[in-house]
Amino acid sequence: MVAIVIIQVLVLYSMYLAGTWIQNALDLMIPGSIIGMVLLFCLLVTKILPLRWIQEGSRYLLAHLTLFFIPVTVGVMEFSHVFKGKGLLLIPAVLVSTILVMLISGKLLDFFMSKRLRKRSNET
Repeated sequence: MVAIVIIQVLVLYSMYLAGTWIQNALDLMIPGSIIGMVLLFCLLVTKILPLRWIQEGSRYLLAHLTLFFIPVTVGVMEFSHVFKGKGLLLIPAVLVSTILVMLISGKLLDFFMSKRLRKRSNET
């Protein structure tokens, strides 16, 4: 089981590397990680890459997602001079953007889950 998760994480990482390579080769302003995500999305939608090939690895990464934010937090601490004097202005911006992300994510999840349930009920 561990080997399967490692292989699936490597598949996801290869999508990131492919996106980074495309970004560098074409000198695009879009980050390579975003290009890799779009590439992964296209492969999943066209079923060239079956979901089962990355499902467990994705679940593992999502379960440990909070660990990926530790380096960002430490990096922000090094730029405290940027936040001095403007810190109070950032609090509402962070709160509003967090609430918007939560609302939009929830609505999208609800939309796709109801669509999936309708599809399953039509199949039976």
